[in-house]
Amino acid sequence: MKALVTGGAGFIGSHLVDHLLAVGEEVVCVDNFLLGKKEYLSDALVNKNFQLREFDLLDLDTLDCLFREQNFDIVYHLAANSDIQQGYEDINVDYKNTFLSTYNILCCMKKNNVKEIAFASSSAIYGNHTDILKEDSGPLMPISNYGAAKLASEAYISSFCECYNINAWIIRFPNVIGWRLTHGVIFDFINKLLDDPNQLLILGNGKQTKPYLYISDLLDAFDIIIKQNDSKVQLYNVSSDSLSNVNFIANTVINLLNLKNVKISYTGGNIGWIGDVEKFYYDTSKIKMLGWSSTYTSDEAIKLSVKKEIAFRHL
Repeated sequence: MKALVTGGAGFIGSHLVDHLLAVGEEVVCVDNFLLGKKEYLSDALVNKNFQLREFDLLDLDTLDCLFREQNFDIVYHLAANSDIQQGYEDINVDYKNTFLSTYNILCCMKKNNVKEIAFASSSAIYGNHTDILKEDSGPLMPISNYGAAKLASEAYISSFCECYNINAWIIRFPNVIGWRLTHGVIFDFINKLLDDPNQLLILGNGKQTKPYLYISDLLDAFDIIIKQNDSKVQLYNVSSDSLSNVNFIANTVINLLNLKNVKISYTGGNIGWIGDVEKFYYDTSKIKMLGWSSTYTSDEAIKLSVKKEIAFRHL
């Protein structure tokens, strides 16, 4: 099979590229390197089954040329703005980089008769629900531009599946962690403590509580999900069944960096930024019926991710 991976030089994308190559697939990666790094693809770049193309998915002509040149069997569409705060500050960011990029991919799939897409969606599409989140939870009322753009992308994917006979697997990620990070709380805490090892400012009150999923568990979920063909649109929540809070992450980073007497302070409030949620929890019974469950608890995933990221950076 030949796969297109968008955002393939990012954190999740680069791991997915390595995973697909390891099982013998041909992979073409497209990335504009706003967040992704070429060094994350160091192993892939020496693999004869890998191609790297550097351009923006908003460049529809170049994207269409790529589709005409290659005979893709499937698209793994991961490219998006992953910074919710940036999307709040600039309203064009998520419209262009999260939604319009998806629309362009779908147009090229239709035009070039590519029939399968695996889409990286997010818990942000649910908004600020207090109940356990199921795939059919509603109403879906995002509270961030990022979540709105992901939900709009899901809607367009669903429409294209029905109108143009495309098959889609929509995977709603939680907080996915590991190494080669480009953003997120672990990434931010490490950077802050490298800049000033004596103090750490935490956004909110540190009690924000969410599930964290280790990258290898996500890749295992991908393998299982894309084998399902019960309907044109397959929708799955993927997550560990446990929760961790921001204070735990802060203390884990401090301890594994071997720092002492770090002064922790807080900006206050129940959330870290506009568009954040205080707590969410996934119902994962649907994917568990396929035989998948996370190898690592949320706390275990955090500890392993911090260790791996520190080692990756040679700290």
